Amino acid sequence: MRFLSENAKKKAARPAGTGLRIRKYLSGCRITWKDVGITLGILFVATIAAFIYDRLTAQTMNVIMFYTLAILLVSRLTQGYVPGIASAFLSVFAVNYLFTYPYWKLNFMLDGYPVTFVCMMVISVLTSMAASHMKKQARELAEREKLLAEAEKEKMRANLLRAVSHDLRTPLTGIIGASSSYLENEDRLTGEEKREMVRHIGEDADWLLNMVENLLTVTRISEGRASVNKSMEPVEEVMSEAVFRLKKRLPDANIRVILPEEFIMIPMDATLIEQVLINLLENAVYHAKSSEPVECSVQAGREGVTFFVTDHGVGIPEDKLKHIFDGSGHTENSVADGHKGMGIGLSICKTIVTAHGGTIGAGNHGHGARFYFTLPGEETQQEEGRQNGESQNSLHLFSRGKA
Repeated sequence: MRFLSENAKKKAARPAGTGLRIRKYLSGCRITWKDVGITLGILFVATIAAFIYDRLTAQTMNVIMFYTLAILLVSRLTQGYVPGIASAFLSVFAVNYLFTYPYWKLNFMLDGYPVTFVCMMVISVLTSMAASHMKKQARELAEREKLLAEAEKEKMRANLLRAVSHDLRTPLTGIIGASSSYLENEDRLTGEEKREMVRHIGEDADWLLNMVENLLTVTRISEGRASVNKSMEPVEEVMSEAVFRLKKRLPDANIRVILPEEFIMIPMDATLIEQVLINLLENAVYHAKSSEPVECSVQAGREGVTFFVTDHGVGIPEDKLKHIFDGSGHTENSVADGHKGMGIGLSICKTIVTAHGGTIGAGNHGHGARFYFTLPGEETQQEEGRQNGESQNSLHLFSRGKA
């Protein structure tokens, strides 16, 4: 019993990472029938090539290069260290047995051969281990990047939840307050005052509905349950439709559309880009605090087409610019002062534009704020598709549909 208790103490004192390191080491020593087949197949091809080369040139020493290449391929195409090291040993024996006098016999004791074969063995083993180590590092790097991407996704989700808590509270508070006042003072309110209260309730309910639609879109995109359906669309029609849809919701919005003289068409999901423009325009209308019109313009360039939404209001605080698109761009007192937050709307804008392969940004121009996003043109997208070997429509995002 005393012996068992001492063993238990030693096991408990062992570092927690020891078992994990042992499992990782053993996982590198596993070998499958697939690895065996790949190893034997590559060595067979290397042997045939070495035979042909030896018969044509009679330069036996260069035969080693075929097996060195075979060892590299085995280490690259198999899992763990065992296949590469095994191929190194088999290569040494194959060179000695098939290409070294006396032929078809194993003899490591001829003059100069022991040193030659020891050097070949060391070089082969080191080559195999180096290739396996590089592959392991690449795999660990890919896993690390995956973890970072997941962490970034979780961070964005947390920011969106914070934005939801702020943005939902404002219209709900307005609806509850207006309805309570209406019920408590119904007898004392005039007809005009009642209509005004009902109008405010309708505006807050409409804002709430739009926010929920944006939130559902973010959820679909985050879960990868849909895809962007791009087609060549005229920029003028997309901008006009976005302004028309916004004016239906905000009839008093003062918006000026500035279009270039040339006719521009670019590949996009028109419904999603309309939603981006609506969110940016609505954000400018609510937060500019200016009687000047909000300008919506477009400019064609070599890299694609850039859309601008410019207001002439108070601008964006410098400390908010860096994180304005990550879901935390609302102001801290947005609920207290009754202003709608802008976290969800700007987050969905970034997600949609990124899905199109574009970029989005924001800044101040001296007399207000300016939001802009660039969509790549057809030639740019084709070039990126050739470089990446991917289809233009392989992204998992929100499917196009009529609003």
